[in-house]
Amino acid sequence: MFERFTRDARAVVLGAVEHAERLHAETVEEQHVLLALLDREASRASFALMSLGLAERKESVEQALAEARRRGGLSRADADALSGLGIDVSEIVSRVEEAHGEGALRSRGGTGTGRGRGWLSGLVGGHRPFAQGAKDLLTESLRMALAQRDRYIGDEHLLLALAARPGVPAEVLADHGVTYESLRRVLYGGGEAKAG
Repeated sequence: MFERFTRDARAVVLGAVEHAERLHAETVEEQHVLLALLDREASRASFALMSLGLAERKESVEQALAEARRRGGLSRADADALSGLGIDVSEIVSRVEEAHGEGALRSRGGTGTGRGRGWLSGLVGGHRPFAQGAKDLLTESLRMALAQRDRYIGDEHLLLALAARPGVPAEVLADHGVTYESLRRVLYGGGEAKAG
Protein backbone atom coordinates (compact mmCIF):
# COMPACT_ATOMS: atom_id res chain seq x y z
CA MET A 1 0.00 0.00 0.00
CA PHE A 2 2.80 2.42 0.81
CA GLU A 3 3.88 2.58 -2.82
CA ARG A 4 0.63 4.46 -3.49
CA PHE A 5 1.54 7.22 -1.02
CA THR A 6 2.58 10.56 -2.49
CA ARG A 7 5.75 12.28 -1.34
CA ASP A 8 3.62 14.51 0.94
CA ALA A 9 1.82 11.52 2.48
CA ARG A 10 5.12 9.75 3.09
CA ALA A 11 6.48 12.89 4.74
CA VAL A 12 3.44 12.95 7.03
CA VAL A 13 3.99 9.33 8.08
CA LEU A 14 7.67 9.97 8.76
CA GLY A 15 6.76 13.19 10.59
CA ALA A 16 4.34 11.21 12.76
CA VAL A 17 7.18 8.90 13.76
CA GLU A 18 9.30 11.94 14.66
CA HIS A 19 6.49 13.39 16.79
CA ALA A 20 6.09 10.07 18.58
CA GLU A 21 9.81 10.01 19.31
CA ARG A 22 9.81 13.64 20.50
CA LEU A 23 6.90 12.93 22.83
CA HIS A 24 8.54 9.69 24.06
CA ALA A 25 5.52 7.66 22.96
CA GLU A 26 5.99 3.93 22.70
CA THR A 27 3.93 3.76 19.50
CA VAL A 28 2.91 6.09 16.69
CA GLU A 29 -0.67 7.20 17.26
CA GLU A 30 -3.27 9.05 15.20
CA GLN A 31 -2.52 12.25 17.13
CA HIS A 32 1.08 12.10 15.84
CA VAL A 33 -0.26 11.97 12.29
CA LEU A 34 -2.32 15.10 13.00
CA LEU A 35 0.73 16.89 14.39
CA ALA A 36 2.71 15.90 11.28
CA LEU A 37 -0.08 17.18 9.03
CA LEU A 38 0.07 20.53 10.83
CA ASP A 39 3.80 20.71 10.01
CA ARG A 40 3.26 20.42 6.25
CA GLU A 41 3.47 23.33 3.84
CA ALA A 42 2.52 23.58 0.17
CA SER A 43 0.48 20.39 0.09
CA ARG A 44 -3.21 19.68 -0.45
CA ALA A 45 -3.79 19.02 3.26
CA SER A 46 -1.94 22.18 4.30
CA PHE A 47 -4.05 24.19 1.83
CA ALA A 48 -7.23 22.75 3.32
CA LEU A 49 -6.12 23.43 6.89
CA MET A 50 -5.08 26.96 5.97
CA SER A 51 -8.40 27.57 4.18
CA LEU A 52 -10.29 26.45 7.28
CA GLY A 53 -8.18 28.67 9.57
CA LEU A 54 -6.37 25.91 11.39
CA ALA A 55 -2.83 26.71 10.27
CA GLU A 56 -2.59 29.75 12.53
CA ARG A 57 -4.11 27.85 15.48
CA LYS A 58 -1.55 25.04 15.53
CA GLU A 59 -0.56 25.84 19.10
CA SER A 60 -4.17 25.48 20.27
CA VAL A 61 -4.41 22.08 18.57
CA GLU A 62 -1.16 20.97 20.21
CA GLN A 63 -2.49 22.06 23.62
CA ALA A 64 -5.76 20.17 23.10
CA LEU A 65 -3.86 17.01 22.14
CA ALA A 66 -1.57 17.41 25.16
CA GLU A 67 -4.60 17.73 27.43
CA ALA A 68 -6.05 14.51 25.97
CA ARG A 69 -2.71 12.75 26.61
CA ARG A 70 -2.85 14.06 30.18
CA ARG A 71 -6.26 12.35 30.52
CA GLY A 72 -4.64 9.08 29.43
CA GLY A 73 -5.85 9.46 25.84
CA LEU A 74 -9.53 9.84 26.70
CA SER A 75 -11.50 12.10 24.42
CA ARG A 76 -13.74 14.73 25.95
CA ALA A 77 -16.71 12.62 24.82
CA ASP A 78 -15.29 9.68 26.80
CA ALA A 79 -14.80 11.90 29.85
CA ASP A 80 -18.37 13.21 29.51
CA ALA A 81 -19.73 9.65 29.27
CA LEU A 82 -17.84 8.69 32.42
CA SER A 83 -19.15 11.83 34.10
CA GLY A 84 -22.67 10.61 33.35
CA LEU A 85 -21.79 7.52 35.38
CA GLY A 86 -20.58 9.69 38.26
CA ILE A 87 -16.87 9.41 37.44
CA ASP A 88 -15.04 12.75 37.42
CA VAL A 89 -12.04 12.23 35.14
CA SER A 90 -10.57 15.64 36.07
CA GLU A 91 -10.63 14.69 39.73
CA ILE A 92 -9.01 11.33 39.03
CA VAL A 93 -6.28 12.98 36.93
CA SER A 94 -5.66 15.55 39.69
CA ARG A 95 -5.40 12.91 42.41
CA VAL A 96 -3.13 10.64 40.40
CA GLU A 97 -0.88 13.56 39.48
CA GLU A 98 -0.84 14.69 43.10
CA ALA A 99 0.40 11.26 44.15
CA HIS A 100 2.61 10.37 41.17
CA GLY A 101 3.54 13.65 39.48
CA GLU A 102 2.25 15.71 36.61
CA GLY A 103 1.47 13.69 33.49
CA ALA A 104 1.35 10.36 35.31
CA LEU A 105 -1.67 9.26 33.27
CA ARG A 106 -0.22 10.54 30.03
CA SER A 107 -0.76 8.01 27.30
CA ARG A 108 2.52 6.34 26.45
CA GLY A 109 1.37 5.35 23.01
CA GLY A 110 -0.72 2.24 23.31
CA THR A 111 0.04 -1.43 23.47
CA GLY A 112 1.42 -2.19 20.04
CA THR A 113 2.94 -5.63 19.71
CA GLY A 114 6.17 -6.17 17.90
CA ARG A 115 8.57 -3.51 16.73
CA GLY A 116 7.47 -2.18 13.38
CA ARG A 117 6.44 -5.37 11.61
CA GLY A 118 5.01 -5.47 8.13
CA TRP A 119 5.06 -2.81 5.45
CA LEU A 120 5.53 0.04 7.93
CA SER A 121 8.83 -1.34 9.24
CA GLY A 122 10.55 -0.72 5.93
CA LEU A 123 9.33 2.85 6.00
CA VAL A 124 10.31 3.83 9.51
CA GLY A 125 13.20 1.49 10.14
CA GLY A 126 11.51 0.02 13.20
CA HIS A 127 11.88 3.20 15.29
CA ARG A 128 8.38 3.08 16.67
CA PRO A 129 5.64 0.56 15.94
CA PHE A 130 2.34 1.93 14.75
CA ALA A 131 -0.58 1.51 17.14
CA GLN A 132 -3.62 -0.25 15.73
CA GLY A 133 -5.53 3.04 15.47
CA ALA A 134 -2.76 4.58 13.36
CA LYS A 135 -2.64 1.48 11.14
CA ASP A 136 -6.41 1.67 10.73
CA LEU A 137 -6.07 5.35 9.84
CA LEU A 138 -3.66 4.50 7.03
CA THR A 139 -6.06 1.86 5.74
CA GLU A 140 -8.92 4.36 5.96
CA SER A 141 -6.87 6.84 3.93
CA LEU A 142 -6.77 4.25 1.15
CA ARG A 143 -10.57 4.03 1.30
CA MET A 144 -10.76 7.83 1.09
CA ALA A 145 -8.56 7.83 -2.00
CA LEU A 146 -10.57 5.07 -3.65
CA ALA A 147 -13.82 6.92 -2.90
CA GLN A 148 -12.43 9.87 -4.86
CA ARG A 149 -11.17 7.53 -7.60
CA ASP A 150 -7.64 8.72 -6.94
CA ARG A 151 -4.81 6.37 -7.86
CA TYR A 152 -2.63 7.68 -5.08
CA ILE A 153 -2.90 8.31 -1.34
CA GLY A 154 -2.09 11.91 -0.54
CA ASP A 155 -1.81 13.81 2.69
CA GLU A 156 -5.33 15.08 2.04
CA HIS A 157 -6.61 11.49 2.29
CA LEU A 158 -4.83 11.09 5.63
CA LEU A 159 -6.47 14.31 6.85
CA LEU A 160 -9.91 13.22 5.65
CA ALA A 161 -9.50 9.86 7.36
CA LEU A 162 -8.50 11.56 10.62
CA ALA A 163 -11.56 13.79 10.51
CA ALA A 164 -13.89 10.89 9.68
CA ARG A 165 -12.71 8.50 12.40
CA PRO A 166 -13.99 8.83 15.96
CA GLY A 167 -11.43 9.78 18.57
CA VAL A 168 -9.33 12.58 19.98
CA PRO A 169 -7.88 13.90 16.68
CA ALA A 170 -11.32 14.23 15.06
CA GLU A 171 -12.68 15.84 18.23
CA VAL A 172 -9.82 18.35 18.33
CA LEU A 173 -10.23 19.13 14.63
CA ALA A 174 -13.99 19.64 15.05
CA ASP A 175 -13.40 21.89 18.08
CA HIS A 176 -11.28 24.03 15.77
CA GLY A 177 -13.92 24.12 13.03
CA VAL A 178 -12.44 21.41 10.81
CA THR A 179 -14.86 18.60 10.04
CA TYR A 180 -14.92 15.87 7.44
CA GLU A 181 -17.63 17.78 5.56
CA SER A 182 -15.74 21.08 5.58
CA LEU A 183 -12.59 19.34 4.40
CA ARG A 184 -14.43 17.66 1.53
CA ARG A 185 -15.88 21.03 0.48
CA VAL A 186 -12.45 22.67 0.45
CA LEU A 187 -10.64 19.76 -1.18
CA TYR A 188 -13.19 18.71 -3.77
CA GLY A 189 -15.37 21.75 -4.33
CA GLY A 190 -18.92 22.54 -3.52
CA GLY A 191 -18.99 26.31 -3.76
CA GLU A 192 -15.68 27.08 -2.05
CA ALA A 193 -12.03 27.16 -2.99
CA LYS A 194 -10.76 23.84 -4.24
CA ALA A 195 -7.31 22.49 -3.44
CA GLY A 196 -5.37 21.93 -6.64
